[in-house]
Amino acid sequence: MNIAMLSYHTCPLAVLGGKNTGGMNVYVRELTRFLGQIDIHVDVFTRSMDDHVPQVSHDLGNFNRVVHIPAGPEVYLQKGDLRDYIQPFAEGVLDFASRKGIRYDLIHSHYWMSGLAGIELKAEWGVPLLQMFHTLGLMKQRIGRTPEEREGRERVEGELAVMKAADRIIAATEAERSQLELLYGINHQKVSIVPPGVDTHHFYPIPPDEAKEAIGISPQDRMAVFVGRIEPLKGVDTLIRAMAIVKKTCKQFVCPHYLVIIGGDPEGHPEREEGEMGRLQELTRSLGLDEIVLFLGKRGQNTLPYYYSAAEVVVMPSHYESFGMVALEAMACGTPVIASQVGGLAYLVKDGETGFFVPAQDPEALAEKLRLLFGDHGLRARMGAQAVAYAQNFRWEGITAQIAKIYEQMIRPFTP
Repeated sequence: MNIAMLSYHTCPLAVLGGKNTGGMNVYVRELTRFLGQIDIHVDVFTRSMDDHVPQVSHDLGNFNRVVHIPAGPEVYLQKGDLRDYIQPFAEGVLDFASRKGIRYDLIHSHYWMSGLAGIELKAEWGVPLLQMFHTLGLMKQRIGRTPEEREGRERVEGELAVMKAADRIIAATEAERSQLELLYGINHQKVSIVPPGVDTHHFYPIPPDEAKEAIGISPQDRMAVFVGRIEPLKGVDTLIRAMAIVKKTCKQFVCPHYLVIIGGDPEGHPEREEGEMGRLQELTRSLGLDEIVLFLGKRGQNTLPYYYSAAEVVVMPSHYESFGMVALEAMACGTPVIASQVGGLAYLVKDGETGFFVPAQDPEALAEKLRLLFGDHGLRARMGAQAVAYAQNFRWEGITAQIAKIYEQMIRPFTP
């Protein structure tokens, strides 16, 4: 079985925390790795953003490849500029397949722009198209607080075109399937629910003293961690305000020493800092939290288990989250998660068992749960143990088997 995996706007090998890197990157990379382990060949096609990177990479193992397709300038582009190069990208994929003499049995596309390329490839190859959106434009329109945070009509129209052309759509949760039905009018029979996965061979509990030593903090230090893209919908400002409340109201011996924020690029000069990172850094300074809040920037997947295991709690204060991959990774490492009860997080976190839910944009409620977990070692230990056990339900081995079954169902009866 040969699968053409499309990840047009972001490379699965990119370091996490960049402008367009997050849960989808992890999903595509890990799914491809585990599909290779059950002898399903996958070529992941992504737009080239660096002409010094080899076109073909074998970093995912088991003969599976990441193929960088030149389409427009080989530099980072804003999403608004990427629409113009979907057609050249699709043509580049067709050229690669022709040169290699490979026939793909199915197209698996991620995000709406990849889906538009998938429509072109489906028409040329006569094979089924499986689509995952990861986030939905109409949901972002509902949640966004400013025009910059909301998605334009072009995306929604693109999503509708892909939904119409796709033979099957995968949703991460029942909530996402309901959004597809209610907001876009998609027949529920066209949508299969398969949750995200976690690699429990990579994400597992590391003794906290060893984890803290690995990242350079003392065994006595307490730490809350955020991991993700630095954008308004992630709610990091709410977390910073909650930390200010914790600092002001709790006794020193239960106060965290650090809030570690992993993601983005904090190294820019303040005068040149753009967008949300600059706003969050200024908020931190204004609240007098310079010694508590640490902006670490992007980090590789190999270091994240140490940060998760060293933390008392991982916090996901998002306004909208379709997957919540970070929550799964943290729980697999035995760390409780405090999260907004939105999107996929509402299904991945068990309130009172593996962590807590708090209302989005409510720093007081978040501060209360932070104080509780920082101050009660027994509660943290119980929740951590329950989190590890719960995460086993999402091991990539099982998730991959579900995806492979969908592939087989789509390929066997398909007639173009």
